Amino acid sequence: MAPGEPLLEVRDLVKHFPLTRGVLIKKQVGAVKAVDGVSFALRQGETLGIVGESGCGKSTVARMLVGLERPTAGHIRYRGEDITRLSGRAMKAVRRNIQMVFQDPYTSLNPRMTVGDIIGEPYEIHPEVAPKGDRRRRVQELLDVVGLNPEFVNRYPHQFSGGQRQRIGIARGLALRPEIIVADEPVSALDVSVQAQVVNLLARLQDDFGLSYVFIAHDLSVVRHLSDRVAVMYLGKIVETGTDEQIYDHPTHPYTQALLSAVPVPDPDARAHRERILLSGDVPSPADPPSGCRFRTRCWKAQELCARVEPPLAVPAAFHDDAGPARHASACHFAEERHVVPSE
Repeated sequence: MAPGEPLLEVRDLVKHFPLTRGVLIKKQVGAVKAVDGVSFALRQGETLGIVGESGCGKSTVARMLVGLERPTAGHIRYRGEDITRLSGRAMKAVRRNIQMVFQDPYTSLNPRMTVGDIIGEPYEIHPEVAPKGDRRRRVQELLDVVGLNPEFVNRYPHQFSGGQRQRIGIARGLALRPEIIVADEPVSALDVSVQAQVVNLLARLQDDFGLSYVFIAHDLSVVRHLSDRVAVMYLGKIVETGTDEQIYDHPTHPYTQALLSAVPVPDPDARAHRERILLSGDVPSPADPPSGCRFRTRCWKAQELCARVEPPLAVPAAFHDDAGPARHASACHFAEERHVVPSE
């Protein structure tokens, strides 16, 4: 990897799922544009948070990063190598370094396998990582690392709580000592108190193992706790990206401002004086997205230009000469800074 080069680079990533009609002879009549031109970079030791409503394409991006879905177009580069079309032995080698933690801590674990077998299964696929005689010890070490009793190796997933099962999933992801962990809403199915424990665990593991995270969630407060940079997605596209301070304290895209205005604030006085932004209408179908700006059908700033021209993800003209924290990329013709949530 060349000096300064990102560890993982995504360029113009597209995933369209075909819509077909007919029984014997299927004819494509359209496509669900789940991801439609997403670009970002991940540097070593960094956490990139991806946020957005359900259905915006976050999980589809995650599945493409680990090779569970084939992109329709675009490129994914790991350490400078294009891994988009790899298969077989070449993809197996890449997967060793890019692992995933899934959203549901129960259905992602085989109920017929013991915890020891679940965490040790990566060693069966990559036997060069750990010799057979050493695997049980390594599994017990991983259980200890994620905060579970090493003697739990012979238990089954149904014997654990949701938070404990997610820790098992994290231990399985760490087994091959990857460089990148793609965490697809890893705390959304957990209680709030357990969410904090798992997020703190992920932060500690990042320091201990030198991990890089792609952290996907719809809870903005969780994302801010862990992320160095944040990308906001809407209907298959990234509409705003920047550091955590830029996104949370100086949002410029109307969609980001609306999301932040809905974040719960524990201080009653601050909550009473805060303006809430209520979006009108429903999220458009990804099978038939609006022309121009995809957010325009729900945006209070929308004008005729928004329907004709799709705004690029770039630094708005209003901030070109500004070196302050508000200067970051936003896909809006009329982007402007708006303080909608108190700083931490």
